[in-house]
Amino acid sequence: MGFSGIGIWQLAIVLLIVVLLFGSKKLRHLGADLGAAVAGLRRGLTAQPELPQPTATTQEQRHEP
Repeated sequence: MGFSGIGIWQLAIVLLIVVLLFGSKKLRHLGADLGAAVAGLRRGLTAQPELPQPTATTQEQRHEP
């Protein structure tokens, strides 16, 4: 018995049906897209937000009355 009473044979049959329905090429692209999305999410969570650098016009505007 596997997950919640689902055996290895049931999982193999479900996998076979999914491959027959979608085809291995489409599943390969789906897996690649999902992996890229997860990698982008991880980069977004760990990246430091970039603060805008003050420009010369911003500094000049502060000194003008």
